[in-house]
Amino acid sequence: VKITMKIDGMMCGMESHINDAIRRSFAVKKVSSSRSKGETEIIANDPLDEDSLRKIIEETGYSVLSVKTEDYVKKGFSGGEEEYLKKWEGKMPDTEG
Repeated sequence: VKITMKIDGMMCGMESHINDAIRRSFAVKKVSSSRSKGETEIIANDPLDEDSLRKIIEETGYSVLSVKTEDYVKKGFSGGEEEYLKKWEGKMPDTEG
């Protein structure tokens, strides 16, 4: 799953405090924060408890404005190769003589 949190008050260089707090408290695959976007994205195998997430972030001194959980689809060529091939299937000229 992908969890996106909007966070108020994030300052330059403090993204790592939020990321570290989440990593210490939850089993996550990936976490990244952006001060300019005011958000933190988490990739995890299972949904995380929203109240617990809010508590951990608030303990770092920031306010959670919203939490959105959605299915995570891995990006990249390996994930889209099948769709790419289906798109072009039958559109290539027959090169056999």
